[in-house]
Amino acid sequence: MKEAVAYYRVSTDRQGETKLGLEVQQVAVAAFTKANDFRLIAEFTEIESGKRNNRPVLLAALKKCRQKRAVLLIAKLDRLSRSVAFIATLMESQVKFRAVDNPSADKPYLQLMAVFAELERDMISERTKAALKIAKAHGVELGKNGKYILAKQNKENAIAFAMKMRPVIERLKEKGKTTVRAITSELNRLNIPTFRHDGSHWHLTTVHQLLKRLNEPNETPITT
Repeated sequence: MKEAVAYYRVSTDRQGETKLGLEVQQVAVAAFTKANDFRLIAEFTEIESGKRNNRPVLLAALKKCRQKRAVLLIAKLDRLSRSVAFIATLMESQVKFRAVDNPSADKPYLQLMAVFAELERDMISERTKAALKIAKAHGVELGKNGKYILAKQNKENAIAFAMKMRPVIERLKEKGKTTVRAITSELNRLNIPTFRHDGSHWHLTTVHQLLKRLNEPNETPITT
């Protein structure tokens, strides 16, 4: 049986989702180890922003892997970083690692994914700048609170989307889909568009947030 070390990363940006995000990663890693004959000898959790490359907990996990000649397991590749340089450094660390969400990915493929991840980050930045520029052109007072104003608008749009999704969620519950996991699976199976309408898939964290926004009274508690 091969030995493995798990590395989880949760963002500090959404404290309310931190616990759920960690649990989702732990479940994914546990399923992977069982299916691939790995024995998990250690787990490391880092609470950090994805944009920073300085990760002391990750360095500790890599050290553990070198000591035990273990494989580093990561639930999702984008939990590592959106930096090409960071992933390149990881691949040069002489530690074998597997991304649970894409276990067959080789080094060239991982590098390609990193390139696209960094591109996505840059595009998000550009879209944010463009949105702020449009808001300013329409007379929205920006100043030092500009990003907070935009964030408020985005939140209002997300709540409006959640209200539109209410009938869909209610029908799924009537069919016995009452857990976050079951609802997520069914939304993806039915190809229900996400908030972004960009072809992306539903995830446990996004469905959990959707249910929170709905805030239905007398709702049966949702479990994962």
